[in-house]
Amino acid sequence: MDPRFEQFKDMDWNSMSFPEKRDVWLQISDMSAEEFDTMMAGQKARQDQVPKIGEMAPDFELERLDRTKKRTGEYVKLSDLRGKSVALCFGSYT
Repeated sequence: MDPRFEQFKDMDWNSMSFPEKRDVWLQISDMSAEEFDTMMAGQKARQDQVPKIGEMAPDFELERLDRTKKRTGEYVKLSDLRGKSVALCFGSYT
């Protein structure tokens, strides 16, 4: 571990207040306080657009891939699957 970060090794992140977490972030990152605050404001603004538990997901369309992960030119819309079980799994799987 980088000796500069040794002091953070045993921190209890869950018991820290947001201002305490902000201070740690600023110590370990190369962001300025202004850049951090701008980033957090952007994240907060996006949260207002996220569907809440129990709300309908927004409709969207995706291109289908074949078994070798190549594009097929075929598209599927979430709304076309209404009444069927659908699992949405977001993340990077590369």
